[in-house]
Amino acid sequence: MKLKELEPQLLALSDDEKAQVVQLLSQGKITLGRGIEKTPGVCGGSACIAGTRITVWGLVEASRLSYSEADLLTSYPSLSATDLANAWAYAEAFPDEIETAIAENDEVMYEEL
Repeated sequence: MKLKELEPQLLALSDDEKAQVVQLLSQGKITLGRGIEKTPGVCGGSACIAGTRITVWGLVEASRLSYSEADLLTSYPSLSATDLANAWAYAEAFPDEIETAIAENDEVMYEEL
């Protein structure tokens, strides 16, 4: 069954039922676009480069701190240019998620100081 076929049924669910569906779906590994995945219990469930613990938000934050793509590729030998392209596309598609993750990490860093 395709998502388009399910969409009317999902939209007809009550808010409680929708919440149950989200909980059910979040129990397993979720692949979000090419090369990006979220796995419960891995990096707090943050979006990561598939098969790694390299978070998208971490790459975005490094880029904001003036790390170039070349720097990132050198720092993470398992990372490819395609991985970076996928990370940037994901960050562009889900900016609120990325900003929240960066802010939460900043809070943890300041609490430890």
